[in-house]
Amino acid sequence: MAKFSSLGFLVLIFVGILGSSHGQLQLNFYSKSCPKAEKIIQDYVQKHIPNAPSLAAALLRMQFHDCFVRGCDASVLLNSTKSTGKQTEKVAIPNQTLRGFSFIDGVKKIVEAECPGVVSCADIVALVARDSVVVTGGPYWKVPTGRRDGRISNASEALTDIPAPTSNFTRLQSSFAKKGLDLKDLVLLSGAHTIGVSHCPSFSSRLYNFTGTFGTQDPSLDSEYAANLKAKKCKSVNDNTTIVEMDPGSFRTFDLSYFKLLLKRRGLFQSDAALTTSSTTKSYINQLVQGSLKEFYAEFAQAMEKMGKIEVKTGSTGEIRKHCAVVN
Repeated sequence: MAKFSSLGFLVLIFVGILGSSHGQLQLNFYSKSCPKAEKIIQDYVQKHIPNAPSLAAALLRMQFHDCFVRGCDASVLLNSTKSTGKQTEKVAIPNQTLRGFSFIDGVKKIVEAECPGVVSCADIVALVARDSVVVTGGPYWKVPTGRRDGRISNASEALTDIPAPTSNFTRLQSSFAKKGLDLKDLVLLSGAHTIGVSHCPSFSSRLYNFTGTFGTQDPSLDSEYAANLKAKKCKSVNDNTTIVEMDPGSFRTFDLSYFKLLLKRRGLFQSDAALTTSSTTKSYINQLVQGSLKEFYAEFAQAMEKMGKIEVKTGSTGEIRKHCAVVN
C-alpha cells in the first residue's frame, strides 16, 4: 500500500510538471535561451516609437485582434499563401486598418540576429504592445512569455471573433465571455480607446443611416458631437479616408477622458455607447471616472495580463516562426 501511494505521488508530481511546462507562461521565459531579448525589444521601441507615437495605439490594437482569434499566437501576422489557405486574418475587414506589421518585422529581425529561432512572434507582439504604451506615457503591465506561434489563420474567424465597432452590449458580452473575459475586462480594455484614431466607416452609420434609412441618426449619440463629426470629419457617408480621434482632445494621452466622454454620450462607436446601456458596466465606468489615474492603470494592467493569456500555445504546440508573416 505504501509503495502504491508513493508511486501515485510521483505520478502526480510528473503530471504537475508536464502541465506547468505546457500551459503556463512565465516572466523572463527567455532568461537562459535569449537573455537579452526583452531588452533588445524595449530598446527598439524606445528608439522608434517617439518618432511615430500614434503607432502605440496601433500595436496595442494589433495584440487585441491577435488574441481574440485563435488566442495570442501571432496568427494575425500571417500573409495569405497556398500553405496558410486563401485568406488569412490580415485581409479580414476588422484587420484591414491594422498597421505596424513592418514594425514587428523590424523587431523580429534584430531578435533573430541575436538568437535565431528562439523568440516567438506572439511574444514580440505582446512585448511591443506593452513597451509602446509605456514609452508614450501609458500604464505598465507584466508580460509573461513563452507563447508559441500558430500555423493557422482564417479571415472568416477574424470576422466572427473580433467584436465589431457596431456591436451592441449583448454581442460584446458574449464575444468577451467566449475568451474568458468578464464585464470588468470589457470596460477596462475598451479604455484603450483613450489613444488612437479610427476611420469614418467604423461609425458613419450612426450619423447617416442608423436605422437603415438614409438621414437617420443614432439617438444615443450626443447631437452636438454628431453635428461636429458631420461638419468637420465625416462629411459624407462614403468617406473612408478621414481619420478621427477616438478620444478627441487627448487621443495621445492614456487618461480617463474616454470614460468621461462615454458618460456624456460622446463615445465614437456603437460599441463604446453600448457600455453605458448595462447597469453593471456603467457602474464600472463611474467608478473609474471617480477614481484616480493610478487606479485605472493598475486595473488596466490586470485586464491586459489576462487578455495576453487567451488560448496561448506553449510547450510543443505551434512553432517559433523565422519570419512573422509566414509559417516555417
